[in-house]
Order: sequence, then structure tokens, then C-alpha cells
Amino acid sequence: MRTFTDWLRQRSEPDWTAVVTHPFTQGLFDGLVPVASMRSYLVQDYQFVDDFLALLGSALAKADRYSSRLAIAGSIAVVTSEENTYFRRAFDALGVGEADRVRPKLDEATVAFRELMSDTNARGSYAEVLTVLTVAEWTYLEWAMRAPAALPENFVHAEWITLHNNPDFRSWVRWLCRELDRVGADLDERDRARCLRLFQHATRCELDFFNTHWS
Repeated sequence: MRTFTDWLRQRSEPDWTAVVTHPFTQGLFDGLVPVASMRSYLVQDYQFVDDFLALLGSALAKADRYSSRLAIAGSIAVVTSEENTYFRRAFDALGVGEADRVRPKLDEATVAFRELMSDTNARGSYAEVLTVLTVAEWTYLEWAMRAPAALPENFVHAEWITLHNNPDFRSWVRWLCRELDRVGADLDERDRARCLRLFQHATRCELDFFNTHWS
């Protein structure tokens, strides 16, 4: 039986496949992303952290049961610990100064995705918040799972892959999909359509972001 998340993903082609098989990710696997590209990619990606945490906080507040809040709280802990530590170490290795860490000039793709997160945080239902979170996390798991067993020597590349392909992250993404399936089962046609538009929009934002940092 096709799930709600399967339906959302299938209706978001070909952008979905373009994201999870993007040449940038193959460059990561091979350790061949140019330093300048990796630097700009991570600097821009770091600008999502605050908005992403706010979106997780919105999900925490809007969740309809305690067990859901516990799962979301666990993800907040990861973003503020392991992932944040990786960014600091990567920025040090790449020579990223303080201004570029906290006040860089934002690319159009970064602005667009931040606006989507902010708007969904402010106005979205629990299902809509889950939709954007699911795209952000599921696409990254999908591309990271394509990585070969032999990872690149440079930790900046290797750890970005393993941050998005490890047992805990896989479990979190599976939970997100199940949760969105559960909530989506009770949505009417109009709300399902709203979630689809958000899913497609977020997937396009992910694709635009990768495209910005690969040529």
C-alpha cells in the first residue's frame, strides 16, 4: 500500500531524484568537491541551523502527543551538539572567518529555503511543519546512503556523509516518515494538497541549493 510520504515523493519527481543523485554528492563521495565550493556550501548551509531549530521547535509545540515530542527533542539535541561541532571543526579546517560564519552574504537559494522554513514555522500546521522537515532530512539520508564503504580521507567530506548516514539518523528519518504518514492519514483533500505543494517547494529548494554550489 502506498503511503502518504511515498505519494508526496513520487509527485515531486524529477526534482527528488535530481537531489539525491546530484553530482555534488558524488563529488563528496570521491573527495573531489573543490575547497572553495565546499567552503561556500557549508557556510551557506550553516545559515539554515537557526531556522531549522525553530522549525523543530514548532513541531515540538504543535505535536499531538508526548511520544512525538520526545522524538523531536532528540533531534534538537543532535543539531545543537554533534552537527554544530562538525561545523566548527570544518570551518576551522577551511579557514572560514567569524564574519562568514555568522553574517555571510546569502545566496538566493539560501534565502528562499530560509523563507520557506520561517513561513512554515509561523503559519504551518503540524503536518505542514513535518512535511518540510521530512524533505530536509529524507533527501540527505537518501543521497548519503549512496556513499561507498570507502569514504574520502578528508574529514570535511567524510563526516558530512556519516552525519547523514548512521543508525541514529536513519532511525530519525524513518520516524519522520511514519509520523507524517500517521498525521497525513487524517488530512482532508485541501490539506493534503497543501502538504504536496510544500513538499515540492522544499525539494526544489534543496535542488537549487546543490546547483548553486556545483557547476
